[in-house]
Amino acid sequence: MVSELKNPQGKKLDYVMNNLSEQEVEEIRLLLKEVGLRCTSARLTVIQELKDAATPVTHAELADKLVPLGFDKATVFRNLVDLAEVGLLRRIELGDHVWRFEWIAREVDADEHPHFLCTVCGEVACLRDLALEIPKLTSVDHFGEVTEILLKGQCTKCLAPAG
Repeated sequence: MVSELKNPQGKKLDYVMNNLSEQEVEEIRLLLKEVGLRCTSARLTVIQELKDAATPVTHAELADKLVPLGFDKATVFRNLVDLAEVGLLRRIELGDHVWRFEWIAREVDADEHPHFLCTVCGEVACLRDLALEIPKLTSVDHFGEVTEILLKGQCTKCLAPAG
């Protein structure tokens, strides 16, 4: 199955073969087929990187990893947008005008969860274990629907005294 991928040249195919089992490739191929997308080495690579990421990833962060493998920045971005549009990724913007992407397809903990953004260094953390109750809003028509919760502050590294 891996040998049937589009653009199976050099480092791109090496990445897929070294980071994904045949079973993982087949599972992703079927998932992509279900949502109407072709299975390419670029999509497999983007998906694997996001599945492995502990926090949401920016296009720039992902491109920094994948450009040396032979993928261009535009291809990486196009795949991020395509995968988000079909619901396999969540695209979030945390108030800093940067889109971040996280894998959500068929994950057990794919539910909406709050994020923490450090206002000093820009580090982002997923707060999956944080249980927040949204109080009943008396004027729901005024606010609409709450779709995301973002906490901002300083991470432990930035709070540590310089010394």
